[in-house]
Amino acid sequence: MATTLPTLLPFSPPSYQRLPQRSSASHPSYLSHPSFLLLHRCSHPNEVFQALTPIIKNCLISEPFVQNKLVALFSRCGCINEAYKLFSSILYKPDELYHCLLRGHAHHSPLEESLSFYSQMRLAGVGPLVYSLTYLLKSCGDRSDLKRGKEVHSQLISNGFGSNIQAMTSVVNMYCKCRLVEDARKMFDRMPEKDLVSWNALLAGYAQNGLAKEALELVVRMQECGQRPDSITIVSALPACADLVSLRIGKSVHGFAIRAGFDTLVNISTAVVDMYSKCGSLSSARLVFDRMLVKNVVSWNSMIVGYVSCNEAGEALKLYKMFLEEGINPTDVTMMGVLQACSELSDLEEGREAHKLLVRNGLGSDTSVMNALITMYSKCKRTDLAAEVFQSLQSKSLVSWNAMILSYSQNDRPTDAVNLFFKMLKKNIRPDSFTLVSVIPALADISLPRQAKWIHGYAIRLLLDSNIFVRTALIDLYGKCGALSSARLLFDLMTERHVTTWNAMIDGYGSHGFGKMSLWLFEEMKRSPVKPSDVTFLNVLSACSHAGLVDEGKKYFRSMSEDYGFELGIDHYGAMVDLLGRSGRLEEAWSFIEQMPLKPSISIWGAMLGACKIHKNVQIGEAAAKRLFELEPEEGGYHVLLANIYASVSLWEDVARVRKMMEKQGIQKTPGYSFIEFKNQVHTFYSGMTNHPQAKQIYAKLDELIEEIRLIGYIPDKNLVRDIEDDIKETWLNSHSEKLAIAFGLINTKPGTTIQIRKNLRVCSDCHNMTKLISRSTGREIIVRDMNRFHHFKDGKCSCGDYW
Repeated sequence: MATTLPTLLPFSPPSYQRLPQRSSASHPSYLSHPSFLLLHRCSHPNEVFQALTPIIKNCLISEPFVQNKLVALFSRCGCINEAYKLFSSILYKPDELYHCLLRGHAHHSPLEESLSFYSQMRLAGVGPLVYSLTYLLKSCGDRSDLKRGKEVHSQLISNGFGSNIQAMTSVVNMYCKCRLVEDARKMFDRMPEKDLVSWNALLAGYAQNGLAKEALELVVRMQECGQRPDSITIVSALPACADLVSLRIGKSVHGFAIRAGFDTLVNISTAVVDMYSKCGSLSSARLVFDRMLVKNVVSWNSMIVGYVSCNEAGEALKLYKMFLEEGINPTDVTMMGVLQACSELSDLEEGREAHKLLVRNGLGSDTSVMNALITMYSKCKRTDLAAEVFQSLQSKSLVSWNAMILSYSQNDRPTDAVNLFFKMLKKNIRPDSFTLVSVIPALADISLPRQAKWIHGYAIRLLLDSNIFVRTALIDLYGKCGALSSARLLFDLMTERHVTTWNAMIDGYGSHGFGKMSLWLFEEMKRSPVKPSDVTFLNVLSACSHAGLVDEGKKYFRSMSEDYGFELGIDHYGAMVDLLGRSGRLEEAWSFIEQMPLKPSISIWGAMLGACKIHKNVQIGEAAAKRLFELEPEEGGYHVLLANIYASVSLWEDVARVRKMMEKQGIQKTPGYSFIEFKNQVHTFYSGMTNHPQAKQIYAKLDELIEEIRLIGYIPDKNLVRDIEDDIKETWLNSHSEKLAIAFGLINTKPGTTIQIRKNLRVCSDCHNMTKLISRSTGREIIVRDMNRFHHFKDGKCSCGDYW
């Protein structure tokens, strides 16, 4: 008899001496006793314990058949401790009793306990049976414990079961579950005989490990070898078709299932629904679903998730309501599908109802469901509710942190996103690529060059900088921090580029006013294997707008639909209105809006009003403002813009009228501020502020600069202010936030250093003119990022070409 491997013994077991077995025919009378017969009807642990009482009362507990039956029942029901206590009290232990308890251990105990009992069994002189080892192999496979699985495999070989079909099928299954499909195939090929179960085991291994093509090839091969597929085969083949998105093969498999009579099985019909959904044929999926006589929760889940994955969130919610009417309890998969549908529709009300339902059904502690809930609240613009869910999580996974960081990042709370990211790092949670892709846009929104360099270095240390999406995010970050050269360097180093990579670089050039570079890069993209997206064209149109390239913009606008077949969206029309308006073609822009096939949105009229501000067109500006006030009456920015148009042509009564209207309606103007980073600190300035530690030096520097630039043509734009004396007007203009930030930068940096400033609103005309002259008089390059774009001031010129 083969010896037991020492590695299977986690501790030294007690010595066992195998006793002679008692004849099973010694006490036949109790076999017909009602108490014993009752045991045969037990299928639940509570029933076994209830039946135990009359067994004890009738003194049957010491009878061998009763003891064996109880051990078998306790083992089958998962009551391993009770089974083992009874097992230990039995003096005469037949081999079947060992195998029965081993089976219970394999199904219900930790793997180490199962293997320990197997070792004890061998020491007691009980030889292994094929099914004993197959139980252990299944337990190793279910836990993906390759090391122990190989040990059991060696036991199987050493005990002479190497050619046994059942044993080797279990070996194939174990290697598949441990993701060693090549080793599983080797074991399969070495089998002298193979039955249908063997073929199905390898087929399932291929399908479950993402080897869909190999799975379908195996289906063909098994039929060539004379094996007819059964329902188990079909259940594995259909997901393989879905993974390959092969509707043609999927239909063939479905047809075979119908001819074989398997289509009435719930698991087959559910797999068919899932296959059609993943292949994009929702009508076929729904047809199969509606014809199912019996549906389980998995069937409903497949159809609901199918609708969501095919961007039919509304249909998913309709089906979900039908599901609830059937009285079926939802699972975690159900709720994650429903929450994703609510996310896509931004349906907060339905999402909150789903939240209540999942709590009632005990899913509130399921981390995956709660992560989906965080995402849902985020998409519904309720980061406060998302944060509540996040804080309530007892066990936060990396996905939980990523979802919350992304929630802040996408909902204009970049500082909270960055703070949460650093809190995650303090808890020694290692970020992944998704974490970086979530936090980098927040850093881009804050726009601090030093932090851009830090996160890039951190990505390198994590070995994530080569990830295409991380590098794309870094390109976008450098572009939005004013470091276009760094962005381009990263772009040029990439051997593989996603469409978003091209978009980020094209947008970077465009937002900095380098429209011709954007168009040159777009032409390069057209020659590459990567095809432009609708976002690409939006970035190209925006670049044309910032650079005043009207003819080029018109050409690409037409090309988008004529050459690429894209449907023009409201954002593309908005970019064209902005392009025409900035270039002074206001009448053409207005006519363009009137001929649009889509209803003009806030962005359309906002672009029109902004263009009227640039070109001081009161008539069209008033008309655009009227539309904006109807669409968004509480937005103060549009009122201020209209007032500035009136002020630019000295219509002070109209300015007063707009301000009075704002006051009457309680509309607040967003306060302007600018900030600059210096020595790892952010210095924020508001107009007229005097509480900065260097306030005296800042204002003195401003006075000095104004004297210098007066000599080269600076004239304050006093039309921006009224109702005060001229000298006070000039003092007020000179205390604008961006001017204070520029003066601070000049004081604290060495000559020749580029000064970079971030402003939350548009740059005013006086600040724009003054900054151009300061760049000329000081020989400095000054980069200002306002709410719309970048302005590179150098040698008295701006990259915007005054299309700002």
